[in-house]
Amino acid sequence: MILIKAQPHRSSQYFETVCCAGVGRDRKWRRQYPVPFRILKDDQKFGRWQWVSYGFVRPKEDQRRESQKVISHTLVAKEKMKAAERANFLAPLVHGTLEEADAARDSLTLIRPKKITLKAFPKTKTELADEAKKHGELAAQLSLLDGDEEVQPLTPCRMQFKLVWEDQMGRRHEHECDDWETATAFNRFDQKYDEAQAIQILRAKYEKQYFDAGLVLGFSTHIRRNIEYKTKNQWLLVGLIRLDETHQGDLLA
Repeated sequence: MILIKAQPHRSSQYFETVCCAGVGRDRKWRRQYPVPFRILKDDQKFGRWQWVSYGFVRPKEDQRRESQKVISHTLVAKEKMKAAERANFLAPLVHGTLEEADAARDSLTLIRPKKITLKAFPKTKTELADEAKKHGELAAQLSLLDGDEEVQPLTPCRMQFKLVWEDQMGRRHEHECDDWETATAFNRFDQKYDEAQAIQILRAKYEKQYFDAGLVLGFSTHIRRNIEYKTKNQWLLVGLIRLDETHQGDLLA
């Protein structure tokens, strides 16, 4: 069941790809990479909470136990998990601190924050121009891979988001947000409202609506900076996930 879809990134080996991750029916994490998401067929494309099946091999360059190298043509999108089932299903995987995930030797985890603040910073014209150029090159490569139709370049989000949050021990953390859904939501609001309103609506969505409903943060370790490479885990924020009908005490008991 897919929980995480990071923003598309450039890969010298795989062109434009998306790093995804989810949980099997056995409640064990799996990381799916590389996924050329934008050239998948319609019956292959998936969203958060959707079950998928696929073939894979173990990646030689990634030592994290959860990682699987997806054979993209075998990927099939299936049904979504019902909203009422999600919180209880994921409860055993939710931690209160990143140290708990470190101790479990996990490279993917869900953290229940005690408090959050979402910040937005405009990217410079140079940064946006550079991103647009790279996405144009990547779209041309995807078009060659797909062969059937021209792939349009991904429009970069003109905001960089950061999340300031407290863990259950009251310690402050700050992470850049690489959640594709967050960037997509801002782009949607930005088309309807002015910048200040779009940011205000987005902050209300996560800081109030999602948080009150039961927000968890999805994290992945960096492919090279993790304990499997004998270094301290560098945790990357790749998902802001709403769990409805959830009580903090139940998940952290």
